[in-house]
Order: sequence, then C-alpha cells, then structure tokens
Amino acid sequence: MTVMLFLSQLLNGLLDGFYYLLIALGLSMIFSLGGIVNLAHGAFFAIGAYAAFVLTPYIGFFGALIMGPLLVAALGMLVERGLFTRFYRIDPIYSLLLTFGLAMIIEQALRWYFGASPKAYSMPDILRGQVFVADFIYSRYRIFLIGVAVAAVGALWLLLNRTAFGRIVRAGIQNPEILGTLGISLRPYLSAVAAIAIGLAGLAGVLLAPLYPVHPSMGAEVVTAAFVVVVIGGLGSFWGVVWSALLVGVVKGTMIGLGLSSYSMLAIYLLMFVVLLLRPRGLMGERITRFE
Repeated sequence: MTVMLFLSQLLNGLLDGFYYLLIALGLSMIFSLGGIVNLAHGAFFAIGAYAAFVLTPYIGFFGALIMGPLLVAALGMLVERGLFTRFYRIDPIYSLLLTFGLAMIIEQALRWYFGASPKAYSMPDILRGQVFVADFIYSRYRIFLIGVAVAAVGALWLLLNRTAFGRIVRAGIQNPEILGTLGISLRPYLSAVAAIAIGLAGLAGVLLAPLYPVHPSMGAEVVTAAFVVVVIGGLGSFWGVVWSALLVGVVKGTMIGLGLSSYSMLAIYLLMFVVLLLRPRGLMGERITRFE
C-alpha cells in the first residue's frame, strides 16, 4: 500500500463524507424546525439520480445538475404541504412511520417505472480523465463533485446566517413560540426549508449518478449513513453536521486505505456509539427547547 494510494482512498472517504453531508444537512433542518424524522430522504436522493438519467439526453449533464434538484425540491414542497403539515408538533414516531411508508412507495414506483435493474449513467466528457499533481492522481469528476458540494454547503450557510430568512429559521428552531408572539408564521418557512433540504438530497443524487449504478433502492444505502452523521454532529448545529460528515469520511477512507474496507461501516457505527455514550446531544448539538 503506497502513500499516494492511501491518500487517494482517504480523499475518496472525504468524497463520501461530502455527499453524506448534503443529505444529513437536510435531515437535520427538517427535524430541527418541524420535528419530522424524514426516512424518505434517501428516496428523494434516488429521485435526483433518476432525474439526471431522464433529463440529460435533453438538456445535458449541467442542465440536469440544475433542473434535477429544482424538480426534487418542488416535489419536496408538495410532500411538505400535503403530508408533513399533519405531523408537526406531535410525537416524531408518527412522522417516522409516515416517511418510512413514503420511502417504500417511492422505491416501488421507481422500480415499476424504470425497472429493477441498475441504470448506467455516463459522466460528461469534459469531466472525464485524471488530474495529476506530482505523483498524486485523482479523478477530475470527483474533484468537481467535491467543489459543487462545498459551494452548496457554503451557499446554505450564507442563507441561514446572513439573511432575514435564515434568522427566522434559526429562531424557529430554538423557540418557535417567540415568533408566534411577534406575529410571524412559520408555515411558509417550513415549506421553504423542506424544499431546500429535499433539494439538497436531489443534488446529491444527480452528482452521484455517474459514480454508482442508478437503481430504486440506492437511497436506502446512503440514508443510514446520513442519519449517523446527524447523530454524531448533533441536531440544531450546522457546523456539527459539517464536521461530523468530514470525520465520518476520514474514518471510512482511513479504514479502506488500510485494507480494512469490510470494516469501514462498522468503524462509523462504533464512532457514533462512542459519541452518544460520552455526549448524547452529539459533538456540537444545541439545546432545542421543543424537544427537551
């Protein structure tokens, strides 16, 4: 095992951490603001991948990279308006059951329409090939994926911390009753947050479509890891989820780089266990009045 190969595997682990991050941030936002445990988040990830598969022949990869997440975000807003609104402010176990059923429906609908066999999706020619830095070689598309993920997370941070919209959302997470006394309704913000959160899952699906086979159950394979990231980072903490995703990616990449790929997911679950044992709120979890 050479040093360069180890570094390549470590960077691949960080790549996994970045797309876990796109999904985990959405999970954290929806639960923190509305108390919805969205087990269907992985299904929206799969819809994003299939959107890329369908749209690319007509508008190209970069067009699909824009339109795919927007369509998934619009679908997320419809789901929020039609389903999630009935489950705010009640025991999260009910939303968990709801979204589990929704995930099954979406998965079976994708299987019925597209078939159960995986679909091959080719990356654009402009992003093919390798990047050489001295003796280090890495995929050009994977570097592009990391760049898009960083840009999306940065844009979300600016939205939440530098705009009036973000200030209201953060206030709604901490103490929604105060907003009510000020005459501010959270309803439109709940819809917007659901659209953004689910749109991020769709973006992750589009980005991952050229790297992994596109199939109906692909969302179930990533949503568990995304929940682990949320638990480790802590609900209500933007940076907690960010650092947790990177930590999970480093742990996974290190295990694979050491030739222990079969134990990589076990290492992530052990990390979650240790964090929960020492700090149940997560590494940077904040106190959320509604749930304590």
